[in-house]
Amino acid sequence: MTQSAVGRQVAALEEYLGTPLFNRFKRRISLTEAGELYAKRVRENLERIERDTLATMAHRSAGGIIELAVIPTFATRWLIARLPEFYTKHENVVINLTTRAAPFLFKDTPFDAAIHFGDPIWPGSVTKYLFGEEITAVCSPRLLAGTENLSAREVADFTLLHQSARPDAWRQWLAQAGVHDVDSMKGQRYELFSMLVEAAKAGLGVALIPRFLIAHELRSGELVRPCDLSLPNDKGYYLVYPEQKQNSSLISTFERWLISAAEDYVRDDVAMTNQGPRTNTHPQARFD
Repeated sequence: MTQSAVGRQVAALEEYLGTPLFNRFKRRISLTEAGELYAKRVRENLERIERDTLATMAHRSAGGIIELAVIPTFATRWLIARLPEFYTKHENVVINLTTRAAPFLFKDTPFDAAIHFGDPIWPGSVTKYLFGEEITAVCSPRLLAGTENLSAREVADFTLLHQSARPDAWRQWLAQAGVHDVDSMKGQRYELFSMLVEAAKAGLGVALIPRFLIAHELRSGELVRPCDLSLPNDKGYYLVYPEQKQNSSLISTFERWLISAAEDYVRDDVAMTNQGPRTNTHPQARFD
């Protein structure tokens, strides 16, 4: 369409709506407040139509689609690596992953299920426990210059790296060792654990990270534990889905596989920990 044709369409739309959508100043235009709100709503609806269209197209050759909301680093460092096993058993099922860190209402989203970290409280939903976590201090071996088995107080002398959503983690970790007289809030903050992992690998400081997220780096030696002290977390990772989907065969299939994968992980992790030179107490896992 030509510019003048677009202009006529916009003018017709404004007349139909009964309100101006643009501020016009000579050759410059900008959205009015009503225009910004209208654009936002139209954009959201167009994106929803696009998702629905792609989902319908995918159904042509698939056994079903699961729209899964998942914590970013959990997805990239644990779930995705295990999905090939799921697809070998259920090749016609499609699992679409979208990152969501905070709880939400399923009725306001396109999601069928979510993987959530926290407490098993999600109104109107079924929660299935996967596993807990153990937070441990890690850093680049370059940072230690050959030293090891540091005390918690000695670790606190390094730059402390923080995950933004867990600002109190270092204070809790140090308090567990009886260290209360240091500034546990000093250092840099990162939004995602994946960023924290890279910062620790780069030698920027010592980070507190759930051990299951850095299993590869610990095995390869890219990251080391300067201190044996770990901080168990009373929260856990859960599969969550709306109560009305309890009879969904697709969700049940994914649930059975995911819980089995979680059980295998916990079993392997405990065995590896017990074989290693350092032994840590892993939070007891519970399965429904």
